[in-house]
Amino acid sequence: MATLYISEYPGYELNNLPVAIEPPLVEQTVAISGGSAQSAAFNTSTRLVRIHTDSICSILFGSNPTATATNKRLAANATEYFVVSPGYKVAVISNT
Repeated sequence: MATLYISEYPGYELNNLPVAIEPPLVEQTVAISGGSAQSAAFNTSTRLVRIHTDSICSILFGSNPTATATNKRLAANATEYFVVSPGYKVAVISNT
């Protein structure tokens, strides 16, 4: 089963670059399928998330996001960091 892995961090800047300080506040996963699926809402202290996907997918952030194949595409085995708002969610859908 394809999975989106999410690690939430309070955020930290080092030389004006966002970096993650371990351990994460929260870790969660979302199954990736042909329909959009949302994560749980981010922690109230979350400002930075690490997203890792083990398959090709598209993601969308927001308060109630619905991902489509036209949203931000991630390659299989990609890891990205994003600055986010507390309480937001990430939605994911499979892509090619």
